Amino acid sequence: MRSRRPIAALLAAVAAGTPLVGCSSGSEESRCANNGGIIECAPDQRSKTPKVIGELLTGGSYDLSQARGQVVVVNFWGSWCAPCRAEADDLEATYQATKGSGVAFLGINVQDNKDKAIAFEEGRVSYPSLFDPASRLALNFDIPPNTTPATVVLDREGRIATVIRAAVKQDGLQPIVEKIAAEQPASDGSR
Repeated sequence: MRSRRPIAALLAAVAAGTPLVGCSSGSEESRCANNGGIIECAPDQRSKTPKVIGELLTGGSYDLSQARGQVVVVNFWGSWCAPCRAEADDLEATYQATKGSGVAFLGINVQDNKDKAIAFEEGRVSYPSLFDPASRLALNFDIPPNTTPATVVLDREGRIATVIRAAVKQDGLQPIVEKIAAEQPASDGSR
């Protein structure tokens, strides 16, 4: 599980306020920028995303690998979480503003009751959410359940580009998403 270590180091550094974080696997020391708790990794410092497969709140299944080639914004949330309620409109507005640029959004509902989660999301967001009451998917990203909300932005190659462990606002999130969407994919075919 080499790819999980960099994410753990990345998130531990955010919690500690450390400006230096390892973002890629291997023997090389990599550094990512910590800008006020927003960890941004340069393309050559990014680690792979863990597998994300699960049950949608509205029924059916979802596999994140089907979104390869798109920038994907993954938001961990719960209906019980006040900051999650506060950021919902900003997430939806950012989704609407960027979806035409090859950007997809995915919510991952954690530690919640399914009926409450569905009621919370109804009329607030139009993108899909996975139901993960045991927080297994969050833990695969090394996001502890007590750090909800958290938002992870994946580049078009399925690598972790940015991690935000706080509620987001459109004016902060949208420029990050647009910057990652404007990146040119690696031409060497490595993933």
